[in-house]
Amino acid sequence: MPEIPLALLDLVPVSDGSTAEAALRDTVDLARRAESLGYRRYWFAEHHLNPGVLGSSPAVTIALVAGATSTIRLGSAGVQAGHRTPLSIVEEFGLINALHPGRLDLGIGRSISRRAPTTSPAATNGTATNGSAKATAGVPVTAASAAADTYRASQGGGAHESEERTDNGLLLPKRFDPMKLISSPKLGAMLDLLHQPGAYAPDYGEQIDDVLALLAGTYQSAGGVAAHASPGEGADVEVWILGSSGGSSADVAGARGLRFAASYHHSPSTVLDAVHAYRAAFRPSAQLAEPYLSVSADVVVAEDDETAARLAAGYGLWVRSIRTGAGAIPFPTPEQAAAHVWTDEDRALVTDRTETQLVGSPARVADRLEQLQEATGARELAITTITHRHADRVRSYELLAEEWRRRQH
Repeated sequence: MPEIPLALLDLVPVSDGSTAEAALRDTVDLARRAESLGYRRYWFAEHHLNPGVLGSSPAVTIALVAGATSTIRLGSAGVQAGHRTPLSIVEEFGLINALHPGRLDLGIGRSISRRAPTTSPAATNGTATNGSAKATAGVPVTAASAAADTYRASQGGGAHESEERTDNGLLLPKRFDPMKLISSPKLGAMLDLLHQPGAYAPDYGEQIDDVLALLAGTYQSAGGVAAHASPGEGADVEVWILGSSGGSSADVAGARGLRFAASYHHSPSTVLDAVHAYRAAFRPSAQLAEPYLSVSADVVVAEDDETAARLAAGYGLWVRSIRTGAGAIPFPTPEQAAAHVWTDEDRALVTDRTETQLVGSPARVADRLEQLQEATGARELAITTITHRHADRVRSYELLAEEWRRRQH
């Protein structure tokens, strides 16, 4: 097997009975340990209104960890472009890069957002377009309905409606239908809080073009005015696109010749749709001559399969809290998980995620990671692990790193 680096994806989880302060201190500690263990990257996701994860600002969390580490790459997986401007994204990462040059990965996700009923033609060569974020007057658009429309528009490829397996045996579970969650009042409230009144996100490709132009120093407004991000212009950052389906994110990443991160941990049923769409759309660029892909997996490793299963027991409850629309709860103890009485409806909400969580001894999990890498052709694997106790989480990453290093060499 070719050398496949491991990265770490941190949601900054809060355990039941713990605090935000403790979770952040644990993240700084884990980042230091990940660096010493040889993980290539340490990425932070962005989430909002979730009591159990501290993902409100990847840039802020990156800055906290950057000062406590020295060599590991740090990044976002990803910044949600739906409620941020290209300039704010570039300037935030430019600030961090000023003190920690050459270590940043700017991962940008499409995210659920309000979209204007009409949009302008796509921007080209990093040039802004006029009026792309304006709604048609008199057309009422609720946050929840706009989010649902955005999600429908983003989907591409043939997501399957029954369990499948790849030729090498990788499980592709029946697709979870997120429309009920996406149309929920809570998501609508979140969009209301994240967006200025009347604001709509421009076309995703336009946003990425503007980010690239601001980084390169080639941005011009629709009126021909040059704008230079300071800090940010010329920053030594790797730009990644995050995607979970064969929709616009994969197309944008491929067409612009950017690195792409697909999600087996978040959307296992559609990971191959995303991978194939990215490769089909790929065009060589100044950044990349050929496709470069990372794939994420949810992992819990312990000395033996039984211990790992016990440590991972809270995962189903945690996923259930997200998919019922309540938001991620603080991560339960194994005892709390064992006491939960599951209904058939509950299990249907989480089955695709629990069946594709990689849990077990170092050898068992490494086998399954090799299977995932082989099925997707990933050049890197991003590992996300949540357990109730910080020490168990650290140990999981240690055991995996040791086993992976042994196999790579």
